[in-house]
Amino acid sequence: MKIYIDGKFFEKDEAKVSVFDHGLLYGDGIFEGIRFYNGRVFRLKEHMDRLYDSAKAILLTPDISKADLTEAVLETIRQNGLTDGYIRLVITRGEGTLGLSPEHCPKPTTIIIAAGIKLYPKEMYEHGLMVVTCATRRIPHGALSPMVKSLNYLNNVMAKIEATAAGAGEGLMLNEQGYVSECTGDNIFIVKSGVILTPPISSGALAGVTRGVVFELAAEAGIPISEPNLTRYDIFTADECFLTGTAAEIIPAIKLDQRPIGDGKPGPITRRFMERFHQLTLSTGTPIG
Repeated sequence: MKIYIDGKFFEKDEAKVSVFDHGLLYGDGIFEGIRFYNGRVFRLKEHMDRLYDSAKAILLTPDISKADLTEAVLETIRQNGLTDGYIRLVITRGEGTLGLSPEHCPKPTTIIIAAGIKLYPKEMYEHGLMVVTCATRRIPHGALSPMVKSLNYLNNVMAKIEATAAGAGEGLMLNEQGYVSECTGDNIFIVKSGVILTPPISSGALAGVTRGVVFELAAEAGIPISEPNLTRYDIFTADECFLTGTAAEIIPAIKLDQRPIGDGKPGPITRRFMERFHQLTLSTGTPIG
């Protein structure tokens, strides 16, 4: 495995960053997870745009242009001889002092890792997964905008620990007002009476790239979609539920807090979108070259 760090490629055992890097010391940085299928990188432009938006929001200036970083992503895949897999792209504030201030970090650190990924077992895509509500709440906009895909993921990690301890595949996170925000690593959608519903970004959800694809699929299929505030009751009484994410893709959820959703099986709209999404991943995207 060859890993990109600041313009050079290193073997896995030689790929190192400073212990004084503020990404390690303070979680000061941003990242993107990107999938590639059949020799094409899926929605690469959308991921790169979000990365640079996140950087701007936290006053982090990458020392590489978006075009050059895009090419570096493609080259990392080539260096590893892969046609299908996952990219983890990270930009940290860089090496600095033990003090909190980023003004002592003169240069960001850029890391690109290309590898395989398998987030959920095949049977969960076939039969659906169970979700539980986590006590850990989503970080509010006033603390750190959920729109920033930052390295500060402890909030999500703690919620994931809760879900795992409960034997669930995912954990549902609410915001401070008690409305549904998202899951620990995925956006959430429900279907009720032929209408697709998902929490608004203002609820604390990330504007997921796969979330955006679902909006496109809904428009293509002529299915209404809206973004109201949702409660757990809305999920309990939904006809269908599915989760979306770059790593997860589209996966059905069939139970929340021991309550079956719909008939407790993946619904027809969920299955339709899963199939259409699979088609898109194999036929569209930026060629690796």
